[in-house]
Amino acid sequence: MLKGEFTKAANMRLLVLAMLISASFAPMAMAEVKWIEDGWLKTIGPGHLEDGDEFGCYQMPNLEWQIDPGAVALECREYIEARIDASKWDKEPISTYTPSALTAAQHSVIAKQGFLIHGDDNEQMATAWHDWDDEPERAWDWYDLGRRGGSLEQGLADIDDIESELDKGGLVNFYWIGKLYDATVRHDRGVVEMLEARDDIWFTTWGEAFSYWNVERCHQFNHSKTGLSIKFEHQSTEACDGLEPNAWKVPITWIFELNNTVVISANIPEMRVEDSNLKEGWRQEGDLLYISILEAHEVEFNLSEDSEYDILGRTQFFNNKSTAVTIAGHSTTDLFTWSKRFDENPELKFTWLISPRSLDEGNDWLPYVGAIVLAGSVTAIFLILKKEAKAQSRAEALMPASRPGEDDE
Repeated sequence: MLKGEFTKAANMRLLVLAMLISASFAPMAMAEVKWIEDGWLKTIGPGHLEDGDEFGCYQMPNLEWQIDPGAVALECREYIEARIDASKWDKEPISTYTPSALTAAQHSVIAKQGFLIHGDDNEQMATAWHDWDDEPERAWDWYDLGRRGGSLEQGLADIDDIESELDKGGLVNFYWIGKLYDATVRHDRGVVEMLEARDDIWFTTWGEAFSYWNVERCHQFNHSKTGLSIKFEHQSTEACDGLEPNAWKVPITWIFELNNTVVISANIPEMRVEDSNLKEGWRQEGDLLYISILEAHEVEFNLSEDSEYDILGRTQFFNNKSTAVTIAGHSTTDLFTWSKRFDENPELKFTWLISPRSLDEGNDWLPYVGAIVLAGSVTAIFLILKKEAKAQSRAEALMPASRPGEDDE
C-alpha cells in the first residue's frame, strides 16, 4: 500500500516536470511558425492555371526585400514551387513584385533566383512600358515594369485616360488587390466592360509578355513548300535558349504573305481575329496569314492553289493585337477573395503575386489563446501538487510510530 502511494507521488512529480519543460519549449516551437499558407493555391489554383493565369512572388512575411533580396526571392520561389506551377507554359515562376529603393545590384541578385520580371514602378533607370513607346530593348529593362493602367478598384480609374493609353498601344499594366485590412475591395465594372468590348487587346500575364518579347532577341525558323502544301517550324536552338534559359516556351505569332490563295486546312486549330488569349492557331486576313505556334512545333498548311509566299516576321503581340493588357494581383494572400469577382470575366488574365499570410494578420486572438493555455497549465500543476500533498499525508499517517529504544531497522 505504502509503495503504491509513493509510486503515484513520484509519477506526479514527473508529470509536473514534463509540463514545465513543454511550457518552456512551446514559445520556441511557435517561433518557428513564420506564416500561414494560402490553401486556395492547391484547390482553385489549378483551375486558374488552366485558364491562363500566372503565379509569381510578392514577399515573405519573415524576410525583408531591402535587407536580403536574395533570401526573399529564394524562399518565395520555394513557397510557390511547393504548391503550384507558375503557368500552364512552365512550372518555374519568373515574375515578382519588388519595392522601390532597391539598387540595380539587388535587382540582379533577384534575377539570379530566376525572377526575370520585377514590378512595378520601382524607380530603376532601365524601364519597360512606363509609356507607350518605352518598349524594352534589354532583359534588365524588365526589372522595372511600368503601371500604365492604374488600379481596378472602383472609383479610382478614369476610363477616358485608360482608353487613351490603350489606343497608343504597347503593354498596359493594371494593379489589383482583393482586400484591404478587413474590407473586401470592389472592382470597377465599367473598366472591365470597356476592356472586354475591345478587339485589339491581348489579355496576357507578365511572364507570357516577357517570354513572347524574348523571342525577338533570337529566333530561327525553317520552312518549305511542296505543291500546295507549306511547312513551317519555329526551331529550337541552344544559342537562343541560352540567352534567357528561364524564359517560357510560348506560342509566337508569325505573318505570311500569300499571293491570291487561301488556306483550306492546317494541322493546328483555326483562330478568329477576336481571340485574345495566347494559344496555337491560324487565321487568314486577305493575303496575310497569321500563325501562332510553339517553338519546335511544325505546322503544315494546304492551299487552294499554287502560290508564292513571303515570311514577314513575327507580330509584336499575339494574334497581331496592338495592345497587351496585364493585371497584377498584388499581395495575394487569399486567392479566392482576390479572384472571385472576376469569375464572369474569363478573358481577363491575372499575374497573381502571392504571399503567405503573416501570423499577425487576422490572428489577434492568438495571445488570448496563449493566456488561456498558460492559465490552464498553472491550474493543472496546482491540482497535481495538491493531490500529491494529500497522498504524502496519507502515507505518513499509515507509517507505524517508532518506540523509544527501538532500532530504526
